[in-house]
Amino acid sequence: MVQLSHLVHVHGALLVFGTVLLAQAGLPIPAFPVLVIAGALAVKEGANWPLFLAASVLACLISDYCWFRAGSYYGKRILRLLCKISLSPDSCVSQTEDNFSRWGAKSLVLAKFIPGFNTVAPPLAGALGVTASQFLWLSTAGALLWSGVGMGLGAWFHDSVDEVIARLQSLGGTALSIVGGLLALFVVLKYVERRRNLGAAEVLRVTIDELKAMLEAGHDPLIVDARSATGRQLEGEGIPGALAYDAATRAYLLATLDRERHIVVYCACPSDITAARVARQFVKNGFHRARALHGGLDAWHAACGGVDVTLVSKAG
Repeated sequence: MVQLSHLVHVHGALLVFGTVLLAQAGLPIPAFPVLVIAGALAVKEGANWPLFLAASVLACLISDYCWFRAGSYYGKRILRLLCKISLSPDSCVSQTEDNFSRWGAKSLVLAKFIPGFNTVAPPLAGALGVTASQFLWLSTAGALLWSGVGMGLGAWFHDSVDEVIARLQSLGGTALSIVGGLLALFVVLKYVERRRNLGAAEVLRVTIDELKAMLEAGHDPLIVDARSATGRQLEGEGIPGALAYDAATRAYLLATLDRERHIVVYCACPSDITAARVARQFVKNGFHRARALHGGLDAWHAACGGVDVTLVSKAG
């Protein structure tokens, strides 16, 4: 078996570039451990660490800029596609928007350290109108930090990494089976989590027709907008009269609303996951008539865009 250290020493830059590029494109490939190994071998074998670092940063920039341009051109559609195919759609929607709401474009510097946020942050920046020049220097800073930390850890703990590599080499094909098995287990666990989230999202629903019937019957349902601040900025106006559900209003709503009141929660995310999650929070607090709006904001605009705003009441 060809020594792994020799492979990295001879083909290291290409290996680092390819692994990082595929990982940044969204594939579940463990690129960070490759950077750790590259950093360790740069110390042990005298490999060209600046070339490794440059390869990683270049791969990050190519992937990030492609996603950025896709976000600039397709806007919310590319974000919905990414979150729809994500192994963790709930965190894809909520965590990404929360991070951008809190830090803005500067969050790109740390995005690569946050699972889920890594792939979605560049197109989100494009969709929100971040300039190309600002994106490029922030993305470059993030790529340098992420790549540098990975290689730096490898250089610092090179003795330990070298022992692990030697052990894996002694195991031969068994090592590959172990690594492949762990990766497969990770994907399976994420898939199970995804199915559980999507399954939960199928509970507690109300259709557009049912909502219209509530309004026409005078049940005075409270309409709750579960989108984040960034989501509202990206998606535009929501359902007229809806109340935003965020950290500032959550405690007030849960403490003051009539628990017999109809509550309809909506979002603009895959499978209405965020709306379903918020609706379940209401149910757990005794609001047994809380439901998520099936189809979310898109369904409302398609069916009820012209509904009189006076039909949708606010909390009182």
